[in-house]
Amino acid sequence: MLALEARPEPVCIVPAQTAIIVVDMQNAFASAGGMFDLAGFDISGAAPAIEANKRLLPVARKAGMTVVYLQMSYRPDLGDAGDISSPNYHKELGMVLMRQRPELRGKLLIDNSWDWQIVDALRPEPADHIIRKSRYSGFCNTGLEAYLRSRKIRHLLFTGVATNVCVDATARDAYMLEFWPVLLEDAMNHSGPDFNRQSTLWNFENAFGWITSTDMIVEALRVKTAETLPA
Repeated sequence: MLALEARPEPVCIVPAQTAIIVVDMQNAFASAGGMFDLAGFDISGAAPAIEANKRLLPVARKAGMTVVYLQMSYRPDLGDAGDISSPNYHKELGMVLMRQRPELRGKLLIDNSWDWQIVDALRPEPADHIIRKSRYSGFCNTGLEAYLRSRKIRHLLFTGVATNVCVDATARDAYMLEFWPVLLEDAMNHSGPDFNRQSTLWNFENAFGWITSTDMIVEALRVKTAETLPA
């Protein structure tokens, strides 16, 4: 058992029953020339979030935590994106931009496109698990829940983008499904004004889960590892 300092109170995890959920750390959301950048969003917060993930993931893997990557993705024919009767057709940024700017059709979040790829600095390792999704929540019409149940995972530590959209949607669904969700506030980036980030974290801390940081987890795992070494 490992005690993590968190808000509003510490939370205890078992590393072997804990998963890191890396949400949509793709060129679309975190790289210059990606979808967020093309839409005019400030992506400057992506670089420190990437660095935090780079510190976290090797330590988490070594501690026996499961690492799951969520990857927002559409088929080239957009058959899984929803037609005009779907709210996703009208609200999801990639769908909106591809209608507004026809030259982008087939380039935003499309399977195997540059925009779709996980950023180079955080490429998954062979033992990591990748879940393709076509909606904000990683639990919507995917095998994520079944995969986590099969590994007896209870606690989910969330990183990625965007704090106030896909991270929030997935973490809320995790709570509804009786997982214990924890947000790593420095290992994610938000979209839009900073009050989006602030309100998401406040709401999550008070109603849905816990908030901690990369350093808190890395240090807790370091201490735990030191305690298990022979004297």
